[in-house]
Amino acid sequence: MTLLGLQQDEIAGPPFGEFMAQIPHWGFIIIHSALLLVALWLATRVRRGGYPVVARGILLFALAEVSYITYHAGVTHFLFAHTLAEVLDAVAFLLVGLSLARGPAVRS
Repeated sequence: MTLLGLQQDEIAGPPFGEFMAQIPHWGFIIIHSALLLVALWLATRVRRGGYPVVARGILLFALAEVSYITYHAGVTHFLFAHTLAEVLDAVAFLLVGLSLARGPAVRS
């Protein structure tokens, strides 16, 4: 049995998410800028709450958003910006998860 029939446009249709190509780059810059501002606000709140490592993880997410913005602003290449952002997001995810598993930092 072969899956070649699924590659025909009349059977499979257009790729999922094709509508995203209609959104201009400035739209994505606005979206990523809003996420960046939320991340910066959240990082300060979390740091004050006694989770400094979680705050650092959220700041890595903020850097990932900056990386996405560089692509949409035409400063970097798509693959570079998205690969860098994915690595930053993965490390942020690990930092947040491992830190929350340990509990809040001891205050002095």
